Amino acid sequence: MLPSSSDPTLLNRELSLLKFNERVLAMAENPDTPLLERLRYLCIVSSNLDEFFEIRISSLKEQQRQNPNQIGSDGYTPGEAFERVHVATHELVDRQNFLLTHDVLPRLRKEGIALLDPADWSEELLGWAQAGFHREVMPMLTPIGLDPAHPFPRVYNKSLNFIVSLHGQDAFGRSASIAIVQAPRALPRVIKVPAEICGIPHGYILLTALISTFVGELFPGLDVKGCYQWRVTRNSDLFVDEEEITNLRLALQGELSQRNFGAAVRLEIDHVMPVALATFLEKEFQLSPQDTYRVSGPVNLSRLMQLCNVIERPELLFPDYRPRMPPPFDMVADRPAELFAAIAEKDRLLHHPYQAFQPVLNFLTAAALDPSVVAIKQTIYRTGEDSELMRLLVAAAKAGKEVTVVVELMARFDEQTNINWAAKLEEVGAHVSYGVVGHKTHAKMSLVLRRERGHIRRYGHLGTGNYHPRTARLYTDFGLLTADQRMCEDMDKVFSLLTGLGARRPLKLLLQAPFTMHETMVALIRGEAVNARAGKKARIMAKMNSLLEPIVIEALYKASQAGVRIDLIVRGACALRAGVPGMSENIRVRSIIGQFLEHSRVFYFYNGGAENVYLSSADWMDRNFFRRVEVSFPILDKILKRRVINESFTYALRDNQLAWRALPNGTYVKVKGRGKPFNLHHHLMKQLGP
Repeated sequence: MLPSSSDPTLLNRELSLLKFNERVLAMAENPDTPLLERLRYLCIVSSNLDEFFEIRISSLKEQQRQNPNQIGSDGYTPGEAFERVHVATHELVDRQNFLLTHDVLPRLRKEGIALLDPADWSEELLGWAQAGFHREVMPMLTPIGLDPAHPFPRVYNKSLNFIVSLHGQDAFGRSASIAIVQAPRALPRVIKVPAEICGIPHGYILLTALISTFVGELFPGLDVKGCYQWRVTRNSDLFVDEEEITNLRLALQGELSQRNFGAAVRLEIDHVMPVALATFLEKEFQLSPQDTYRVSGPVNLSRLMQLCNVIERPELLFPDYRPRMPPPFDMVADRPAELFAAIAEKDRLLHHPYQAFQPVLNFLTAAALDPSVVAIKQTIYRTGEDSELMRLLVAAAKAGKEVTVVVELMARFDEQTNINWAAKLEEVGAHVSYGVVGHKTHAKMSLVLRRERGHIRRYGHLGTGNYHPRTARLYTDFGLLTADQRMCEDMDKVFSLLTGLGARRPLKLLLQAPFTMHETMVALIRGEAVNARAGKKARIMAKMNSLLEPIVIEALYKASQAGVRIDLIVRGACALRAGVPGMSENIRVRSIIGQFLEHSRVFYFYNGGAENVYLSSADWMDRNFFRRVEVSFPILDKILKRRVINESFTYALRDNQLAWRALPNGTYVKVKGRGKPFNLHHHLMKQLGP
């Protein structure tokens, strides 16, 4: 259905995010997806929805409180938007639960992989479970009977809890009614059962089943009427007053301690919980029935990811893919001087995960070991608790190199990990900066200064994704290793702005947010429109995770109206309405959902045949353009430029296996597989892999 001329020009962000999760869920619904991977996609949707509630629903609720009558760019008041999001989310969760319980779990059971329901436990399994409960679980539990002396306990964000309905009198003569049991985080949520006891190769019981079965032993002499799992999701957005703080790390540590106790935004309960108990919990957390989700599996479905990672059934997973070390890095990995010489010879492009991330680590290893290297400068957004890259930086600092690291402490849900690494770096004498308060440092840059023939020469790495080896095996991202002195000098200027004070200096090649990136992107879009009106060839292609910034979208609409052919590959949220007659009929939007997470940001403008190609750390979003430090970097080498165009656009626009096409109303339809099947991920694995 086409939108009418009176419809708003932008789509709702939250609804668009839910459409993305529908596309992920479709991977779980697809019978051609390997069975354990289907379970993995179900878990990914669950994890995505957790963050959706913690951040986006929290924001919507805050808008309802502060500006209930304000109409957004999507044409909705906060209340109207929340109502539509509520309906769409419940439909998505119902689909997810049905798929888990009626399709994926029964199929897994046929493969000898099962979550064992207490109703089906044999006497031997019951005895084994009861012994384990007494030995490992019961000592960790503290039941809380609710009465005037025992108020409702403080409940952590997303923690597993049980509400127990009781009858009878305790030792003090008190009438028992309701008790709460909280499951400590130290307890495993999924427990492996020995095959000789359960009778199948891979049998598991959930902690929820274990506690529910034996919960009566926590209340001796009382009659347990029912025991039901539940968890509450809370607002997890951090607030740090930029005008009041004097030490960002200390302020953030104080705020992190309160993250687990923010305002409640969602209640998940067992699907058989009585209405009276559900109402009791809703009242306790000041939530409505709209905010309550009944689930037929575990309340934290993402915990089942454990099954995908430990079961050795390769035929139920995607074929194992091990990216190869591309030349020349396969020859110079352990010879620093030759590695730097290879980068000095010409720019080197890496496309992860099709090509190994190891050359980036080898680059940092060479910098740490090479006596000619005098300094290393690095940005860190996400890198993980067990990070080889951070260990290399620590080693370089210990070896006497000047190591400067800009650590983004406000990287959502990685704040504590980054605080810990910052402390370790400071301990060994590295210079640690937290960037600019109010502007997250999201740029992905590594700069090495090396003394060669009496002069300092710079070598740099720029990327579209984080310095995280684990996600580099799952996310599609580009990285560029370069010794182009204009680009490396630009990087040095950006580092100087992040670590010191001073006026903004012009950059020769890089575009930097919050200064030049937005205005340049808008100017490039408008330039294509000017060329189209003049009868010249005009073309825009862009690939990103999210497209939300209204000025860019308006420029794209006008370019479409001027006759510019525009192809946008947007993995997640997209506020632009594609294919609307008179507004965006020349714009096509597609989304690629497959084995790997599409994460690279690539922007192409024909520009009279110059074919400008930028790789970037930034999506086209308000936050990336105006509230973050980001960089976009041009691909100058003609051969590499053609590679980026083909690998980002040519093949993606041919895909008829993983691609979805956006309709004007914001819904998506699967691209039909006309002609020969073409799978973008399979093609690039074959072309760039071993």
